Amino acid sequence: MSKLRSYILPMAIILGLLLHSWCSLLAWIVPYFIFIILLLNFVAVDLRKLHISSMNLWLMLFQIVVSIGGYYTIRSVYPNETVAQGILIGILCPVAASVVVIASMLGAKRETTTTYTIVGNLMVAIIAPVYFSFIGSHQDMSFINSFLLILSKISPVIALPFFVVLVLQVFFPKTNHFLSRYKGISFYLWAICLLLTLGQTINFIFIHGKGNENTILALGISSVITCTIHFATGKWLGGKYGDRIAGGQLLGQKNTAMGIWMANTYLNPLASVFLAFYSIWQNLFNSWQLWYQDRKNEGTSQGTPFFRTQLL
Repeated sequence: MSKLRSYILPMAIILGLLLHSWCSLLAWIVPYFIFIILLLNFVAVDLRKLHISSMNLWLMLFQIVVSIGGYYTIRSVYPNETVAQGILIGILCPVAASVVVIASMLGAKRETTTTYTIVGNLMVAIIAPVYFSFIGSHQDMSFINSFLLILSKISPVIALPFFVVLVLQVFFPKTNHFLSRYKGISFYLWAICLLLTLGQTINFIFIHGKGNENTILALGISSVITCTIHFATGKWLGGKYGDRIAGGQLLGQKNTAMGIWMANTYLNPLASVFLAFYSIWQNLFNSWQLWYQDRKNEGTSQGTPFFRTQLL
């Protein structure tokens, strides 16, 4: 699996490009797979010992401040409301539920990624309705209605597996231990989700690209710049707290499907193309990270016997 995982992402992009219309039709099963992925990853962590760290607070502060700051900065420098909205939703977009899978494979602490998967999504459910009350096409919608609408999309995927596993760990520890032995299956489920999500993303770009070429180009360029800043800033911040990989993934790996839904619901739907492009950039970078780690591990394993031979 270690050799295969490096090629899963580029294969998903190629298949998503070729089968994008079919992927779009099957994308409805992704939330169910994400539920199982989180369930299998949560059982491997003692949820009762999770706590919000200083890094979590800094990551949330970055998303809250930089998203609204980026929105007004773009409006003043490049007067295109759609691009400004794309940057707003791209930065505020919650962390991907599947971040636990990738971050753990790269060596991040599972407890750190699990905690922020929960609190980061809850933060977006609270902050997004505030921003959408004065930005976008539904400024007349009350905060409580927006909050409940967003929470209804997040809760089944994030909160439900959390509470299910919490019940298992408290009342059915043997069942929890049994399920924890199968957490490796989450990688294959994630690969299927990736294929369907990327295919849906590519299909979305095909549909909305006609007649909006300049805006699409601006959204594409700004998305790759934002993706780079996210991963670089996250890794720098994570390094301050002893988990560089977790910091990068938690800030850089986004739940683009959720972001696209929020853009389509509250903003100019064309702004969601930002996240469609972002999905491609983040997955290409994740693919490179997995390939680089596998290559480094192979070099270490091949070098160890030689080193020992020299000692003998």
